[in-house]
Amino acid sequence: MLLVTLIALSVGTPPSAASQATPETYASDAFDEMRWRMIGPFRGGRTKAAAGIPSQPNVFYIGVVNGGVWRTTDFGHTWDPLFDDQPTGSIGAIAVAPSDPNIIYVGSGEGLQRPDLSTGDGIYKSTDAGRTWTHLGLRDGQQIPQIIIDPVDSDRLFVAVLGHPYGPNEERGIFRSMDGGQSFQKVLYTDQDTGGIDLIFDPTNAQTVYAVLWEARQAPWENGVFNGPGSGIFKSTDGGDTWRPLTEGLPTFEDDGLGRIGITVAPSDRMRMFATVEARQNGGLYRSDDAGESWYVINDDPRIIQRSSDFAEVKVHPQNPDIVFTGSIVVWKSTDGGRTFMTPRGAPGGDDYHRIWINPIHPEIMLIATDQGAIVTVNDGETWSSWYNQPTAQMYHVTADNAFPYRVCSGQQESGSACVKSRSDFGAITYRDWTPVGVTEYGYVAPDPLDPDIVYGGRVTRFDRRTWQRQDITPKPLRGQSYRVVRTMPILFSPVDPHTLYFASNTLWKTRNGGQSWDQISPDLSRETWDVPEVVGKYRGTPSAEPSRRGVIYTIAPSYVDINTIWVGTDDGLIHVTRDGGAAWTDVTPPGLGPWAKVSLMDASHTDVDTAYAAINTLRLDDLQPHIYRTRDGGSTWVHITDGIPDGGPVNVVREDPQRPGLLFAGTEQTVYVSFDDGERWQPLRLNLPATSIRDLIIKDDDVVIGTHGRGFWILDDITPLRQINSDIVASDAHLFEPQQVWRFRWNKYTDTPPPPEEPAGENPPDGAILHYYLAGEAHDPVTLEILNAQGVLVRRYSSDDQPEPLLEGQNVPDYWPRPPQVLSTDAGLHRFVWDMHYPRPAVLRLRYPISAVAYNTPVSPVGPSVLPGRYTVRLTVDGRSQTQPLVVKMDPRVQTSMADLQRQFALSTRLHGLLGQDFDALEEVRTFRADTRNSDLDAEAAALESSLRLLNGNLGTLYGIVEGADVGPTQQVVEAAGGAERALRDTLARWQALERR
Repeated sequence: MLLVTLIALSVGTPPSAASQATPETYASDAFDEMRWRMIGPFRGGRTKAAAGIPSQPNVFYIGVVNGGVWRTTDFGHTWDPLFDDQPTGSIGAIAVAPSDPNIIYVGSGEGLQRPDLSTGDGIYKSTDAGRTWTHLGLRDGQQIPQIIIDPVDSDRLFVAVLGHPYGPNEERGIFRSMDGGQSFQKVLYTDQDTGGIDLIFDPTNAQTVYAVLWEARQAPWENGVFNGPGSGIFKSTDGGDTWRPLTEGLPTFEDDGLGRIGITVAPSDRMRMFATVEARQNGGLYRSDDAGESWYVINDDPRIIQRSSDFAEVKVHPQNPDIVFTGSIVVWKSTDGGRTFMTPRGAPGGDDYHRIWINPIHPEIMLIATDQGAIVTVNDGETWSSWYNQPTAQMYHVTADNAFPYRVCSGQQESGSACVKSRSDFGAITYRDWTPVGVTEYGYVAPDPLDPDIVYGGRVTRFDRRTWQRQDITPKPLRGQSYRVVRTMPILFSPVDPHTLYFASNTLWKTRNGGQSWDQISPDLSRETWDVPEVVGKYRGTPSAEPSRRGVIYTIAPSYVDINTIWVGTDDGLIHVTRDGGAAWTDVTPPGLGPWAKVSLMDASHTDVDTAYAAINTLRLDDLQPHIYRTRDGGSTWVHITDGIPDGGPVNVVREDPQRPGLLFAGTEQTVYVSFDDGERWQPLRLNLPATSIRDLIIKDDDVVIGTHGRGFWILDDITPLRQINSDIVASDAHLFEPQQVWRFRWNKYTDTPPPPEEPAGENPPDGAILHYYLAGEAHDPVTLEILNAQGVLVRRYSSDDQPEPLLEGQNVPDYWPRPPQVLSTDAGLHRFVWDMHYPRPAVLRLRYPISAVAYNTPVSPVGPSVLPGRYTVRLTVDGRSQTQPLVVKMDPRVQTSMADLQRQFALSTRLHGLLGQDFDALEEVRTFRADTRNSDLDAEAAALESSLRLLNGNLGTLYGIVEGADVGPTQQVVEAAGGAERALRDTLARWQALERR
């Protein structure tokens, strides 16, 4: 039920908006009927973990760094998510028990040292091949990059825990469990700054274990990295009870800056080991021929282990110890024990290969996890499956243009950029519906509000969709020391003046001529100096931690009501505001905001020039608490507003709804939250959304659109219930929400054979007008929904007593094509029903599923006549009491047909609809007559009539389909044909009436 909780404020509240007077929340399941839908793009994102099942060579598992766990059972042709109901989507490790493939362990936290990393909450286990999961422990480890399982005992496992990426902690190192994860013992640990990064068993003796420790941390500022002397390879020969370092022949930190190491043992030769070694001078691929006791450089080509702090991946063929693979920005392969290499897989841009799994029984079958997704080969690398079937894109932000349908845009990590249609003309959102727009992978995208085919973004480019050309319009083509940027820099148009475009570096820039020239409208607004944060710990005083001016403006929030008011926040923890378009700036930083508390995103109020909101992400300060600030006095004072958002989820974004003051949305590292009272209290709005990092969120028209860093774009269609809900509605027995204005949009205009259901596709919005109603309790009588036209004439009626439309009998198609039926609910709670904006179906003899089919969402054809654009009334009746709401239907704005022609179309459609009804009724009467008559002469005449009526039904149905086939007026020839068919029907009906009288 929609239960409301009213919480009295303990402090004085300004008498502004009513929603600010009494904070309110609703039951956790209050909005469960609302659904997020995924629109893509289907272009994979960074995938860190990979595992297969040797005895089931078609089955593989992958872990996406912020997209959860996925499985394929068809060699990578399709992938299914297995982890979407869990509290985290950040995955760093997957291990399948060799002795029982139903047992899977998953380590959360991606286990990489990157500026855009995500953390997890420990280790999970499934005993039923991923259908269900249990959380086991190691919650404070935050990053788990490797798990290995004893080949014969699935309860014995080792876990590499890298630890906090931005601070020291004790729960790091190598852990062992002997009871299937019920308990863990820390068996290898050096200090709170060094973590476990890699593990492997001796292939002949699981009592011998090799482990790698890595001392590395990210600094609170972007591109800052700390390293120390803790890195190295360790070996245990007693099952992990004791360990000793393996150092002979390897570089050291003191002499050569030893960093990350990746290790492997040749499965066919336990003495042969390889290691990727990161070092300043002597890095490279190392080899040992004595089980790690001594090492030597087998290949010093830097390309073989390029960016080894990111990848550090090396694997050996299970049957030939001379065949070696490494992962870097491409895949490298050696057939001579590592002395020489060639590249069997890669691209000029660098695909970034993290994990290689080789089937030990069928070594020609391999799985590789990359920054682009996961790929499978079944022929030893001659060909590979695609990563364009994985909706795991890592988006940095989200914007929408003013095209119809609107497009959702962002930079995509490792891939470039994508603008995806919010709905497709072909029933589902596929590869036809998205394109790149010339923006760098980390960038914001800023479509021109006056011309959606012009797109700005990155740092900075101008893209013209008409020519597909991109121009660099950066304010400073040659940066210089006074001009600083980091990976993702804000760029956006003024909501007041659509000609004004803002871009930020360490200063704010403005252009009014599309970037042909820029004006700098602020000084450097970052911290000139700062105290080193405590979390830097032992690295304080090192050159890498020396304070210097390195911050940038990380967010821009122009006022929605005053062109001269602009808010900005920096990644080093400052907030400034200007009231005169940039001539003067005031530091209005909240007192609690320290150095490097990243002001992730700000949003100005849509109604009040003095109100603004700031999302503060403190992950880089090793603080996983949520932080949102609100000011109502121009920044003089701030209030911390995160009640209801749990710890563990830093906040990336906060936005105010443009229509309901005080309705706020926030995106954290796990999910979306909503507040109905200006942030005084928050509640989850996760619904069916998988756990993933919500990097940005916008309200576009009546939709909430999110950009995730691991699951692409999602849309919550039609938030009118969130805008309208209040305590009076919840206290009522029943309520019909006022529907949004709705577009008359043809669901599927595709005319050819449909893509098969295995082809990846995002979801279109519901096919029609979304109607929401609320019931306080179960209805005793049937619930009805009726749609009336402007004259009060009934257009469509639905009842909870309606029987679901059955599948068509005798159809030569599989059951995965039809759209599921919908029935009005009589249960308590909020409900959603979709009216397809058609009159009832015509009485044709042949119903079918059209060639323009969409898997699992194909309506029966034909549908009833399309309603005309205009005003309608929705009437809800519950237990004998009715209430109404207006509904406005608008025409697809791309359709240029005049209203007169639409009315002609409607008139002919409804006329044919009526003729089909007459024909069908007469046909039923004739059939009954024939069943009852014993007169063979009369039966022969009736049979001829039946044949004529059947032919007429087909002809009328054909004409009806022609008239309803497009949003245009009917042609002269179809009007004439309809007249002829009507005359033929009249003649046939007259013959039937004469026969009846005999």
